Amino acid sequence: MTGSSDPGAPDAHARVSWWPAPAKLNLFLHVTGRYADGYHALQTIFQLIDRCDRIGLAVRRDGRIERRAGLAGVEPQRDLAVRAARLLQEYTGITLGADVHVDKHIPAGGGLGGGSSDAATVLLGLNALWGTQVPRGELARLGLALGADVPVFVGGHSAWGEGRGEQLWPLALPPRCYLVLHPQVAVSTAEVFQSPDLTRNSAVITLREYAAECVGNVCEPVVRARYPQVAEALEWLSHEARVGAQLTGTGSCIFAGFEREQDARQIAARIPARWSGFVARGLDRSPLHAML
Repeated sequence: MTGSSDPGAPDAHARVSWWPAPAKLNLFLHVTGRYADGYHALQTIFQLIDRCDRIGLAVRRDGRIERRAGLAGVEPQRDLAVRAARLLQEYTGITLGADVHVDKHIPAGGGLGGGSSDAATVLLGLNALWGTQVPRGELARLGLALGADVPVFVGGHSAWGEGRGEQLWPLALPPRCYLVLHPQVAVSTAEVFQSPDLTRNSAVITLREYAAECVGNVCEPVVRARYPQVAEALEWLSHEARVGAQLTGTGSCIFAGFEREQDARQIAARIPARWSGFVARGLDRSPLHAML
C-alpha cells in the first residue's frame, strides 16, 4: 500500500480489497430451552449458500473506523460490520483503523444471516489485513457478542449447530439448489423470540433423527400469525414447488430445495411481482475461506 507523508493520516491511496459474506439457510430450527440470561438454546443445520454481500476493506493509519457505504436506514454505529471492526480493534489494541464498504445483496431481516455474515467477514478480513493473527476459534467467540450466527460464518462451513449457535460441527451436505423467496417484509428476531407463542421445549434430536423425519422451524407458526405476507408466500411456494417450503431463521425469507437448478429457475420465473427471489447453490465451504 502507498502511504501519505503524514504518519497519523488515513492512507488516501490504500487499496480497497473486497471480501465475500455468504448467506445461510436454517434447514431446521428447534428451540430446546432457555438459559438464565434469557438467550435460547437452539438446534439447527446451517446451510451456507452462494448468495453473498460484498465487504470492502481498506486500512487506515489514523485508527479511525469509517463506514463508506452501507445499508440505507442503518446508522453506522449500529451496523454489525462497523461494530465488528471496532470490536477487533479494541480486543487486539491495534492502532490501525479501516474504511468499511458494505455492498448488500442479502435481504435484511430475512433470516439469511446477512448482518452476521458481514460482521464475520470484517473480523476475518481485518484480522488478515491488520496482521493481528487472532486464532479463528477466538474470533468466533468474539463474534458471538455481535450475534448468534456470527460463529458459523467465522468457521466457514455448513454445520450442525447447538447452544446459542456457537457449538458447531461441520457437515458435508448433499448438493442442492435453493429457491429463496423474499416477501418484502422484515421480521424482528427479538419479536419472534419474545413471543409467548414460541415453542421453547422442542425435543433434542440427533442428525440421524433429522434425516429420518420431517423436521421444521418452530419460529414459523409465530411468523405466519404476525406476518400475513410470509404466510401467503409460504403457501404459494409450497404449491409451486410441490416439495414443501419453509422459513429460514426467524424469517421473513422462505425457501425450497431442488436437486436440479432448472426446476428452481422455472419456479423463480413465476414469482409474483410483489415479491422478490433468487436461486442459490448450497455450499459446504464459505468462499471467504477459499480466499483466506
